[in-house]
Amino acid sequence: MRVLVVMDPIERINPEGDTTLVLVEEMHRRGHTVEICGAEDLELERGEAAAVVSSVSEVDRAAFPCIKLEGGQWRPLGDYDALFMRKDPPFDQAYYFYTLILEQARGKTLLVNDPRGLREANEKLYIFNFPSLIPPTRVTRSHVRLRDFLESQGGQMIVKPLDQCGGGGVFHVRTDDRNTNSILETVSDNQTQLVMAQAYLPKVREGDKRILILDGEPIGCVLRVPRDDETRSNLHVGGRATHTELTARDKEIVAAIAPKLRADGLYFVGIDVIGGMLTEVNVTSPTGIQEIDRLDGVHLESRVIDWLETRVKA
Repeated sequence: MRVLVVMDPIERINPEGDTTLVLVEEMHRRGHTVEICGAEDLELERGEAAAVVSSVSEVDRAAFPCIKLEGGQWRPLGDYDALFMRKDPPFDQAYYFYTLILEQARGKTLLVNDPRGLREANEKLYIFNFPSLIPPTRVTRSHVRLRDFLESQGGQMIVKPLDQCGGGGVFHVRTDDRNTNSILETVSDNQTQLVMAQAYLPKVREGDKRILILDGEPIGCVLRVPRDDETRSNLHVGGRATHTELTARDKEIVAAIAPKLRADGLYFVGIDVIGGMLTEVNVTSPTGIQEIDRLDGVHLESRVIDWLETRVKA
């Protein structure tokens, strides 16, 4: 196969936690031709989507950067058997335009994940497709409405922006905190930006479960436990990865959302579940493979690339 991976700069890769790295490593190990570009390298010319790309010549997690690249050439996206869109959020106007460029490669290469699905599936708002699975949640920019929601939830809530990842801009808000007004002003940019408010789920202290889903099927999970001095459980802000298992409730959630994920072309997805409630659906660059590999003694990247090979042949 010839595969293009659209990703953030390789200099930013965390060799011990980056999922894109192990996907690239596995494809390269199997002898596939793997090329890399940044989203900013995507182009359109006479209706043809293309990119300035570099070839992966070596992957060494102990080196810096851990992916060695060669060359740099212009190549139509239709030359590839598959394309991984793995750029991290924010999903801003530039990201939106990148997905429109990828549209021009539709039918010419396998797009993982589908650009239409990426546009439809805001990682915070997508959960509203499954209202019976989610905690009490409100999206507004009004401080009055946010304050009303806070009171309705017993004086505690989580607020977060709609376009960030990795716990960016997430706050635990309490009525007895003198910083509450300042927090609401900050996260809503003084009522100019929409904010998601969710009921605070005490079960988060036991962990936020990340479940990886491949073509509608769960392939692994990891529990991310927050530090004692931290609200957020995200691994890159100090959350601790611990072994966990899929529960009957987890399987129920996956089964409920799988048909829509498939319909939207969202093949590789990570969902977040706290206390049996769906809180986020991560579709841009879901992570967790390396942590699950270490905890469970598996190689999920092999399963993903097995699926990719089968899908390309089909």
